[in-house]
Amino acid sequence: MNKVTVIGAGLAGSEAANVIASFGVPVDLYEMKPAKMSPAHHSEGFAELVCSNSLRAANIENAVGLLKEELRRLGSLIMEAADSSAVPAGGALAVDRDEFSSYITEKIRSNPLINVISEEVTKIPEEGITVIATGPLTSDALYDAIMELTDKNDLHFFDAAAPIVSLESIDMTKAFKQSRYGKGGDDYINCPMNKEEYLRVYNALITAERAEVKDFDKETVFEGCMPIETMASRGEDTMRYGPLKPVGLTDPRTGEEPYACLQLRQDDREGTMYNLVGFQTRLKWPEQKRVFGMIPGLENAEYLRYGVMHRNTYLNSPRLLTNHYEMRSRKGLFFAGQMTGVEGYIESTASGFLAGLYAALEALEEDGRTIEFEEPGSDTVIGSMANYISDPSIKELVPMNANFGLVTPYSGKFKGKDKKKQKNHAIAERALAKIDGFATIINTVRR
Repeated sequence: MNKVTVIGAGLAGSEAANVIASFGVPVDLYEMKPAKMSPAHHSEGFAELVCSNSLRAANIENAVGLLKEELRRLGSLIMEAADSSAVPAGGALAVDRDEFSSYITEKIRSNPLINVISEEVTKIPEEGITVIATGPLTSDALYDAIMELTDKNDLHFFDAAAPIVSLESIDMTKAFKQSRYGKGGDDYINCPMNKEEYLRVYNALITAERAEVKDFDKETVFEGCMPIETMASRGEDTMRYGPLKPVGLTDPRTGEEPYACLQLRQDDREGTMYNLVGFQTRLKWPEQKRVFGMIPGLENAEYLRYGVMHRNTYLNSPRLLTNHYEMRSRKGLFFAGQMTGVEGYIESTASGFLAGLYAALEALEEDGRTIEFEEPGSDTVIGSMANYISDPSIKELVPMNANFGLVTPYSGKFKGKDKKKQKNHAIAERALAKIDGFATIINTVRR
């Protein structure tokens, strides 16, 4: 049986390795941790969540929620781990990041078909089927090898992580527990601000000292992970329409909606750690403590992790990759994860699933076994994202989250005030029917 090489054990690489092994195909999984750590990584486990612990919306009327359900029905290891390690997060799916990583690490290491090799890969294998899933923080040597292969058709953007504070250090005489519009119970801690308090934070943010990040001013900031100080610089009220929006919240002390409000989301199962939602930042660490300490409830916050910022790298995928995440110019070489231009944990997982699937099928084909099926296509979220990153008509790729704008439009008509929800639900039903048929066929040859 032909062996497949997977490089990188993040979300995409772990998903790809697990999918490949599920077809009975042996895998060599290379991971440079713990011998070498990137600037954003802290633990030795696989599938480490370096930014938020939220996997975003849970309901299938939302594109990323539907993508989660598609992956569940396809047997995704990442979704299995996420559901097992879920913590309260209102209408979202959030996880205990350590429990999540440990679950995946144990599953991968205990799989007899997956051989984990703890060393850095500096060159692209010249022979055999390979999936490169080293993420946006690919080590310098392998990065150079990829750029040489792709004729330097690379792009960059910057990503950031929000700070995490301890629960016991939050002043709950000023903060309160509540979910927006009462959805999901009291899953968030809220730090309300009046206008004077908000403007104090705003003015401090736009003048605070930032950490130097090489080439930052020349590069693109992904809108979904924009540093809070960058957002503040766009206007006095920008944050109040973003992460500090007070809509749907009521301060129990006043009985009214706050002028602005910071939400903190549980980051671990025990509920001892909370992250500042939407407060990705590149402020220097002492400045984070000073400026965020102006927010009511966080005056004496203990920072378990300060916010950090790092450069992400992604390929010019429409020119380079097919919708199988395979190089157009080299059969058997696949890419997966954020470097393909998908943005987000679940989107990276989905790319890892498809890259792993098609790598496994290629290995089986070389062994004389062929499986015929109809691909998911743009009727599904997982297929629509694969088609988006491989569309040669796209001349300037922008990293993309899952969204219904990529999915084949639904032609039916709906009545009532919830037309959008009805339409999205119909799209979801169509997608899941397609996924169920796809899963039935591929599962006939999976172990």
